Amino acid sequence: MPRTRTATRPAVGPRHLHPGAWWLWALGLAAAASRTTNPLLLLLIAAVAGYVVAARRGDEPWARSYGVFLRLGLVVLGIRLVFTVLLGSPVQGTHVLVTLPQLPLPAWAQGVRIGGAITLEGLLFALYEGLKLAVLLVCVGAANALASPTRLLRSLPGALYEAGLAAVVAMTFAPNLVADVRRLRAARRLRGRDDRGVAAVLSVGLPVLEGALERSVALAAAMDTRGFGRTADVPRRVARATAALTLLGLLGVCAALYGLLGAAGGAWALPVLLLGLGSAGAGLLLGGRRTVRTRYRPDPWALREWLVAGSGVAVAALTVWCAGRYPEAFAPSVVPPAAPGLPLPAAAAVLLGLLPAVAAPTPPRRAS
Repeated sequence: MPRTRTATRPAVGPRHLHPGAWWLWALGLAAAASRTTNPLLLLLIAAVAGYVVAARRGDEPWARSYGVFLRLGLVVLGIRLVFTVLLGSPVQGTHVLVTLPQLPLPAWAQGVRIGGAITLEGLLFALYEGLKLAVLLVCVGAANALASPTRLLRSLPGALYEAGLAAVVAMTFAPNLVADVRRLRAARRLRGRDDRGVAAVLSVGLPVLEGALERSVALAAAMDTRGFGRTADVPRRVARATAALTLLGLLGVCAALYGLLGAAGGAWALPVLLLGLGSAGAGLLLGGRRTVRTRYRPDPWALREWLVAGSGVAVAALTVWCAGRYPEAFAPSVVPPAAPGLPLPAAAAVLLGLLPAVAAPTPPRRAS
């Protein structure tokens, strides 16, 4: 199918925000959460994400997946604390809360223990680390609840369309799983059956898996019908240059992000990040020449998208700067235990993440 000029969706009025803007905002909050173990800052990030989801979430089935990620984060936090109680903590403390019976282990299991003394310092360390992971899951859940997976797939660059399909299908699994569980529980209630308890959960497991398999088969059939995977003929040197530029660019971006988020970022991370983005952008532009697909009414990237994505980037950048300026506040001491403080500049930076609750358009509601 030849490329044609297509009309763009209107940039004003009730519409869905570009999914890329939501993911950039959520990744900015996640980057801020990865820089600290301060429970006050982590809870503030989770509260910002939850407020934006409550203010700009639609009524689609996949938009209700935020609660599942929130519960999953609480489960992860609980498991982290239970493992610390049963298997011990790498942090040795002096404030012993309780001493459990310790099982004797063979000599080859040195460094591992089951039971023993449980210290306040070890529990605090496990609580801070588990809370960080829980907040990261909350940020991912916010992106899943706000960004449409199908619109995200349609907005991917041509060079990443095939590789991005697997990622989008994977991200679609959790929202669709939540929708199927809610639908089956409602059907059980209408039939007068109990929808709570372990037995009810086990009874809906097989229908949920069957529905996921049917969606996968339907997606594959729809893609085959629409001629997915067709590529244009390009010179081999262009294909090799595209692969090399994209691979080197992504590797540079990953290395730079590791340096920026790590403790020893230094002055090398920012230049490497810029070079990586430039290389990846050039590879994507070259790779777009081999795709022959067209788009119907692509989502616009207007002022609202810039505001939402910019707020997430600003939260991440300011948090990284504050982490270097106030290292003690971002990593509260657990040996000896100390009450965490709330640095006001970092709190103000996190509150910038509330901008999408005002700047993002109200999503259109489906007809009942």
